[in-house]
Amino acid sequence: MFFTYALYSDTFDIVYSGQTDNLQKRINEHNGLGEFKTWACRYKPWRLLYVEEFSTRQGAMAREDQFKSGQGRKFLRSLI
Repeated sequence: MFFTYALYSDTFDIVYSGQTDNLQKRINEHNGLGEFKTWACRYKPWRLLYVEEFSTRQGAMAREDQFKSGQGRKFLRSLI
């Protein structure tokens, strides 16, 4: 399974969206835990704002692109 997710940093009022096949590992990486740390870990702590599950990576990537559009950002902001 693949996931498209949105994280929110309360501290910095930032929404981040991405896709992965291991959601918990990816959230940990964003929060500076684990062996791989992302650029986003400087904005930690992140909390899960929204997630959708897909059977293919292509589906997850397409939804991630939608999240990064104007309408997608507006949708994610409405969840805060």
